[in-house]
Amino acid sequence: MNIIWEKDTECKFKELLEKIPVFMRSFAEEKVSKRIKIILEQDQRAEITEKDLVDAFFKETPFGFHGPMKTDMNNAGIDYTKYGYK
Repeated sequence: MNIIWEKDTECKFKELLEKIPVFMRSFAEEKVSKRIKIILEQDQRAEITEKDLVDAFFKETPFGFHGPMKTDMNNAGIDYTKYGYK
């Protein structure tokens, strides 16, 4: 299956990763990427949407880091609240 990114979503993914401390960045990228693939497989889709990105970050980011992650999402122009997160 060829995985494709919804317009602007890959840029937002990279922008969020850049906010993560360097020593944790590759680990975070791997965890979130794996979660996105799981979501796509479950839904039998090939396109990564902004919702997939948000779901994966919320699932894979430890709760104690959700505050800074939400700030980073807001700064990247992502309204995570429209996907059910507070």
